Parts: sequence; structure tokens; C-alpha cells
Amino acid sequence: MTTDFKSLTVAIDGPSGAGKSTVAKLAAELAGLVYVDTGALYRTVGLYMLEHGVSANDPEAVAARLPEVEIELSYEDGKQVVSLCGEPVGDRIRTEEASLCASAVSQIPAVREFLLEMQKDLARKGGVIMDGRDIGTVIMPDADVKIFYTATARTRAERRFREQREKGMDVTFEEVLAAIEERDRQDMERELAPLKPAEDSIVFYNDPFSIEACSAWLLGVLTRAAWEKARK
Repeated sequence: MTTDFKSLTVAIDGPSGAGKSTVAKLAAELAGLVYVDTGALYRTVGLYMLEHGVSANDPEAVAARLPEVEIELSYEDGKQVVSLCGEPVGDRIRTEEASLCASAVSQIPAVREFLLEMQKDLARKGGVIMDGRDIGTVIMPDADVKIFYTATARTRAERRFREQREKGMDVTFEEVLAAIEERDRQDMERELAPLKPAEDSIVFYNDPFSIEACSAWLLGVLTRAAWEKARK
């Protein structure tokens, strides 16, 4: 029996640095699904404000500039490419400063409304794996598979620290850990769509596992979900 994943909708939530984007991309490739990185959308809004001198902690100022933010999604070889005002953002949205701006703007109702329909439209098409902070609770509450993918703050900081040092960034582990903990605080304490597992999500702590092992586990979960959906 051939497994058909094309009808599945998969929501993966979790804190910053958990590796959810990495494992979702691998699983999407193996299952032939479209990967949607919703966090990149918030990072792109945050990047725009950062590069234009707008405080991400000033809701009125951010809301006033949103009409200028032109975000486009495209796919090259099955990979999502995010463009801001016609220019691919690349790794500019992956710095710690951009991450904190993303977390700050994600707490602003106007920003969430600005991006909500874009995300829901992508979800309606089916055959997608979407990851972020509120996918299973807000964007895709009826997803076929919901996973809360996480690890301890120290484990996530260790991974992020290694990545940044490999890229030649001059950071200390203490700085990276503090940034991770601050991002967690912002995400979990925000009034609008706080970071939390959906009631029917599978909570998976990935601390002791490799990316390959996590991807294999996720593919197994998707296979079972696809079989169960096919039998209905």
C-alpha cells in the first residue's frame, strides 16, 4: 500500500531554537509535502522595522508601517523563499536581534492580523507542514497532526551557540542562553496567542535525539495519520 501524504495538514509548534524548522523541512521532503515556515514571516516583519528604525515595542508605530511591508513567498526546489519588498531576506532574519524583534512584533494584534490570512490560505491548500508558535492553536486548529516540538532552554542554547560560532559570530554561551530565555518569556507571556501546546498535540522533547532520528519519528507519525485518514 502506497502512503499518500498529499491530503495531510501538519502543525508543528515549539519554542525558539527547538529545531522544529529543520525537522519539518526534512520530513516535508521525505513525505513530499510543502514546508511553510511561518516564523520567517514574523521575522520578516521584525526585520523591516529593525532596518527602518521602528521600535518593535511600539505597537502604534509598527502598525502604521505595516502597509509598507510587502512579503512574498515562493518555492525553489521545494524550499520556501521569503522576499521583503522584492528582495530575498536570506539569513538577515536569523540574527538574535531579528529574533527578538520578531518575538516583539508577534505580540502586536495588528501584525498577527496582517499575517493571519496569508497563513490560513496556505493551510487551506493541504499537503503542508507548517511550523511556528500558534499553528495548532490558531492557524490550523483542525490539522490532521499537531506536534509540540521542544527541548530545554540549555539544550537549545547549546545548539544555537555552536551554529553561531561556526558562522564566525562573536557571541558567548551566556548571551545566547539569555536571548533564548527572553524569547521564551515573550512568547509564553504574550496575551495574544501565547506559545503553548494544543490540547490534542503530541509533545516531543528532542534533547537526546539526532535530527535524523527526529525526522524518522515524525515520518512515522505522518504515515499513521495518512493511513487513518485514508480509512475514513
